[in-house]
Amino acid sequence: MFITVSGQKGGVAKTCTSIHLASVWAGKGLSVCVVDADRNRSALAYAIRGELPFSVVPVEAAAKATRSADVVITDGQASSDEEELRHLAVGSDLVLLPTSPKARAVELTVELARLLQIVKVPHAVLLVKVDTRQQRAADEARAALQTFGLSVMTSEIPLLAAFDKAESLGVAVFDAADDRGRSDPRRMAGWSAYLSVAQEIECLISKPLSVVSRSINPLPMSALACWSPRPSVRRWGLRWDFWPSPVA
Repeated sequence: MFITVSGQKGGVAKTCTSIHLASVWAGKGLSVCVVDADRNRSALAYAIRGELPFSVVPVEAAAKATRSADVVITDGQASSDEEELRHLAVGSDLVLLPTSPKARAVELTVELARLLQIVKVPHAVLLVKVDTRQQRAADEARAALQTFGLSVMTSEIPLLAAFDKAESLGVAVFDAADDRGRSDPRRMAGWSAYLSVAQEIECLISKPLSVVSRSINPLPMSALACWSPRPSVRRWGLRWDFWPSPVA
């Protein structure tokens, strides 16, 4: 299974998602390798702080390191370059696009999804850093993404300080603890969310590729040029003031 986690900007929990999906599948007894293709080497920095139950390697060592892996997760470079994205994503069973509910992050995710549609790679969006006290914002982001024909994972990753604690220790969130070694009381909410995401991914890629592609990209690119105004989404800004109108 080959998964690529990508995004157009930093700060969207791309590395966090790569590490935690790898932790889930490693916990199931699978051989997992995370390939750090980000110039910032964020996944390698995460791994070096602790002891993860899987290997994390730079992209230069990927060919040898991934030969016997059951699951390969590529922590991709934040980029909007079509050729770079094609090189990174082609061959993936799924490209996962984490995004926060913030308007600009969602906007950039739609732009990235357009590039993935051009290179015909199956992809889906994952809402991350969701503040449960402001669930409406996440719901509106989901609706906006779906308006553009994007598949959005049912599971959402909550905004938790436990993820920051886990990263500082180089561990998965279920081992998150404070400076005194006390376990974070909300850590299992974050872990449970990634368990659900992993299960969704397994269900998606167990389908034939043609079925996955249809379920993830229900609208053709041509439809994106045929939007008509609708006031209910104006809070998202100019780019979000569109809904599909019938194509003659």
